[in-house]
Amino acid sequence: MKALIIRFSSIGDIVLTSPVLRCLKQQLPDCEIHFVTKPQYKSLVENNPNVIKVHLLERTLWQLGMLLGNERFDVVIDLHNNVRSRLLRFMLARKSLVVKKLNLQKRRMILTNDTKTPLRHFSERCLDAVASLGVKNDFKGLDYFIPDEEHVPHHELHELQQSGYVAFGIGAWHFTKRLPPEKLIAVCGSISQPVILLGDMGDYEIGQQVALACGRKVANACGKFTINQTASVIQQSRVVISHDSAVMHIAAALNKPVVSIWGNTVPEFGMHPYFGQDGMSHPLSETIEVPNLSCRPCSRIGYKECPKGHFKCMREISEDAVAAAVDRFWRAVTSVNN
Repeated sequence: MKALIIRFSSIGDIVLTSPVLRCLKQQLPDCEIHFVTKPQYKSLVENNPNVIKVHLLERTLWQLGMLLGNERFDVVIDLHNNVRSRLLRFMLARKSLVVKKLNLQKRRMILTNDTKTPLRHFSERCLDAVASLGVKNDFKGLDYFIPDEEHVPHHELHELQQSGYVAFGIGAWHFTKRLPPEKLIAVCGSISQPVILLGDMGDYEIGQQVALACGRKVANACGKFTINQTASVIQQSRVVISHDSAVMHIAAALNKPVVSIWGNTVPEFGMHPYFGQDGMSHPLSETIEVPNLSCRPCSRIGYKECPKGHFKCMREISEDAVAAAVDRFWRAVTSVNN
């Protein structure tokens, strides 16, 4: 069987599709798996041993469809399920299996402020899409493959961080998913362990502001590393702090303890750290959020600014709760290493 997986973006969502690639290849060994994505995300998939070829959306969707049509796939597995992926499926005219996005259920949760019934995790729903092929969840969680040439040598880290550190992903695609700078400073100030700030170049200035305010124990690495190098820094950390972002999912894929901080979105949307079972309670995961806010969740993705103007979902996050979770994981990891 020759299968095409469609997932155009983004970093975290592509990482969340990794159980499908593993289970599909291990349970159907003769399956030839191709993956199509955007060029900037190629490095997330090209090192995956379960994928034989990566195709890129470099020009128009029509040109991509023409090229992929020559591959004569037996099945197209759409793990994006948006307008472009549907058009691509239509052009290929092959048997299609499609992930359920549950956007209507998310909108209902937003309108009613009812999160009592969590939605099935996105990785589980991706596996549901291939169930008709006889593929089952192996409950081994996410995968992330770091090429040897992109491993960050431990001695290249800042001197203070070489004895152990907390990796803190301070970025997120939307403003309402991110702690404001003053809160980042408060959180880092409450943590007793050395911290490395991770993010892209867009997070660099805020990272500098936090590092200058907190002194030598906080190193700003925003914009310094590629995606795979960032994963290497996460892999070498003892504990990871992250917003609802790619860093959170990479940390889970690398089986690192993760303290996730939630603003306008909620874990009940089914995008929380995934360690192999569809549940928000896991020994390696601690969720930090402001409870009992009537305006939360306000969006399934995020906004450029708080719709209410007060941004309580992030401004009222307890830095002490974050520090306590980090301490608990740090002690647990240290005791195992010793």
